[in-house]
Amino acid sequence: MSVQTITKANYDELVKTSGRTVLLDFWAIWCGPCKMIGPIVEEIAEENEEILVGKVNVDEEMELAMEFGVSSIPTLVVLKSGVPVAKSVGYRPKAGILKLLDV
Repeated sequence: MSVQTITKANYDELVKTSGRTVLLDFWAIWCGPCKMIGPIVEEIAEENEEILVGKVNVDEEMELAMEFGVSSIPTLVVLKSGVPVAKSVGYRPKAGILKLLDV
């Protein structure tokens, strides 16, 4: 499945009620480490159909970023049944992200 753009407007529909494990990538266009982790997140989305992968642009969705306590980017948040269960700040290799997801 492809990466979804997550906004405050579609958060409830796509994330809260999805019933799947969700990986949210909080990022910004100007963030160097975000550009490094972005292709890895997209690869995970393509390889794991059962996981919903969403990207949240912190410059456009400050309210969501504040809701999740994002103070540095990239920040990855894993949700199960709509509840955050893991969080990681900064660059992580693919194996580290998969470990967060418990795949």
